[in-house]
Amino acid sequence: MYQAPDRYKRMISARLPDGETLGVSTGNDDRSSSPLRDVQMIARSKFAPFFAAANVVGALLVAASLNHAIDTAALIGWMMVIFGVNGVTLMMARKQAITHIGRSGKRLPQWLMVGDVLLRAAIWLSLPVLVFPTLGANEQIILASIMAGSGVAALGLTVTPLCVNVWMSMFTAAVVYCLFIGRDAIPFSHTLSIVFILGVAVIGVVHLARWAYGQLKTTADFGSQSESANLLLEEYEKRGVGWLWQVDDESRVTYLSSRLVAMLGRPSTQILGQSLPNLLGVQAEFGNVLNERKPFTGLEMEVKNDRGSRWISISGDPIVDTAGRFGGFRGVGSDITEVRQQQERLTHLANMDVLSGLPNRGRVRQLLGDALRGATANNVPCAIMFLDLDGFKPVNDTFGHPKGDAVLQAVAKRLCDEVGDTGHVGRMGGDEFAIVINDAQSRKNVQSLADNIIKAIKQPYVIDETEIRIGVSIGCAFGPIDGATVDDLILKADLALYEAKGAGRGVTKYFSSELQSEQEDRIRLESDLRAACASQQFHLQYQPLVSAKDQKLVGFEALLRWKHPQRGLVPPGVFIPIAEECGLMAQIGDWVIEEAAKTLAAWPEPITVAINISPKQIVLPSLPNTVSQALARYKVPGNRLELEVTEGVFLGNNSSTLDNMKRLRQLGVGIALDDFGTGYSSIGYLNKAVFHKLKIDGSFVREAGTREENVAIIQSIVQLAKSFRMNVTAEGVETAEDFERMRDLGVDTIQGYLFGRPLDFDRADQMVRGMLKQQAAG
Repeated sequence: MYQAPDRYKRMISARLPDGETLGVSTGNDDRSSSPLRDVQMIARSKFAPFFAAANVVGALLVAASLNHAIDTAALIGWMMVIFGVNGVTLMMARKQAITHIGRSGKRLPQWLMVGDVLLRAAIWLSLPVLVFPTLGANEQIILASIMAGSGVAALGLTVTPLCVNVWMSMFTAAVVYCLFIGRDAIPFSHTLSIVFILGVAVIGVVHLARWAYGQLKTTADFGSQSESANLLLEEYEKRGVGWLWQVDDESRVTYLSSRLVAMLGRPSTQILGQSLPNLLGVQAEFGNVLNERKPFTGLEMEVKNDRGSRWISISGDPIVDTAGRFGGFRGVGSDITEVRQQQERLTHLANMDVLSGLPNRGRVRQLLGDALRGATANNVPCAIMFLDLDGFKPVNDTFGHPKGDAVLQAVAKRLCDEVGDTGHVGRMGGDEFAIVINDAQSRKNVQSLADNIIKAIKQPYVIDETEIRIGVSIGCAFGPIDGATVDDLILKADLALYEAKGAGRGVTKYFSSELQSEQEDRIRLESDLRAACASQQFHLQYQPLVSAKDQKLVGFEALLRWKHPQRGLVPPGVFIPIAEECGLMAQIGDWVIEEAAKTLAAWPEPITVAINISPKQIVLPSLPNTVSQALARYKVPGNRLELEVTEGVFLGNNSSTLDNMKRLRQLGVGIALDDFGTGYSSIGYLNKAVFHKLKIDGSFVREAGTREENVAIIQSIVQLAKSFRMNVTAEGVETAEDFERMRDLGVDTIQGYLFGRPLDFDRADQMVRGMLKQQAAG
């Protein structure tokens, strides 16, 4: 490490890379080592010669003025004692400034310092007070004046206010006594002059002592802070937490930690005095930040050297002196290369389907969104194909999941071979795939691609000497012709795929007006949904949540169900998107919150209830009030209610969404990120301090027994959650093996058919009561 020492000592505070401040504590509980006392002792030794000289000079003035009126032997003896005592005490003060400071020094009792002052005052005043009554009027005036003036010698004691008070009190008492004795001989005008001199001396010296003591205390406190700060900064560097930097007003380096010097790969002689932005290779970006002369936090930059590149995060504060002059910047930084690599790895895992190596559902949605924006901007249609394998379920049932997985991998490869650079292939889950085509100007080419895919997928698969045959059905929609949004286009492609399945499979269908009847049915369903809201056709079912540690019931997830008078049970995946589009989600969501609070009131603590919140509802400013009123109405604490959201909440107005989440968290309500690991934007929002739980999607859990990649993903998710102090819930646990695997991987809570399917309230209530009876019996 190398440095500009004086500047380094001034680095008392700095901003950490995450925005926090590296501060110091000014408290000092070590009574045996006080910075203020040390400064007092040192200053006392500095003033000791002045104090001793003032005593001696005062004595000489008395001797010179009154040698004819005072016995010579007494005068000489008195002066010798004053010389001797002041000489000894002067040497003692200097020695004490060495032996009685610091942590190893023995504390000098205050009474000893006060006794020293008392002794010298008493010796000095002894002769004047004794001989005063025997002197004539003129000699009394002279002696009283010298005594009053000698009180100013207390200037040598200003660093210890108590000693000043003792000295001035002694001399004041002596002068007052002498003036009282000589009241008849000393003219009144002279008495007033002497009193004036004494008063000025007392007031001036006492006030000066208070000011000097305050200055010493400030100096001692600053020294303590500086020492503590330097120790903290040194520890900060030694621990490898980060590094420190400082530049002057022209961005030239005045200090760099050794760790950053090593990263730059240059000798120290080539760094001091050089432009820091130039050294880091980020002249424009970093230089502009420094030119603004404002505090900055968490500026991330890539630093390249002969050994490769590293990512750093740097923060800094401007240096401004008391006159307001800008003196440069000082700050801290850290190497975040590993953190970024971990984030990139997790992002890649979150965007990738581990079985096939293709983009997953979330990534496909992102690719389709990009294609739609390009199509709108360039007036060139895009397309989305949905593919569903025909006859794949019997493959799993007959040959087992390992061979089924091998078939899916082979299908993925054939699709990529056929599509090539024409588009992007993704796996939506299960046996469903998707293809995003950026340029679908030629429908003939799209149809030709679909035909080739059907032919390729129909070819037999030989897996472990077993021949397997499957087919594929394709539904296709064009954007923005068939749909101007991702959801709309996916819906149209899904309708076309449904039509292809119904048309005998192994065919391709395109969304067209012939499929509009499906949309008409959707409109009818919307009308029925409005009627359902009015007539309360909804109810909740409760799926148990159990502790992975002891398999005890800890709560339920409340699932919304709609029993249509004619259609029967309508799947949530069908009616919830409609409710979101037609603006009914807030009304339905409020009802769910009310029912959940009512249910919690009927069950004892610590049973919790989790409910799903739609992205359309989470942005409503009224949501926190709705939750708060429901909890208050049923007298339920907020920590018993949990709201589950998906990554879809981040696709809209992020600021209002995060604001609502923070308000909900202030109520004590938990917020869980559902289906984690299937999206593309979840990771970036984990540091917003709003989530308390991650829920691992069931697809990862079910495939963890056969796919090591899934185990790696789950481990990463658990580690990530723990680093953010979040709990983890695993969904879709259907077997004992799944349960044991999730428990061993560190999952906190289990949900799945192994511990119970969704139950109506009465059966869920029986489960809770049964648990209470078991606890009472135990």
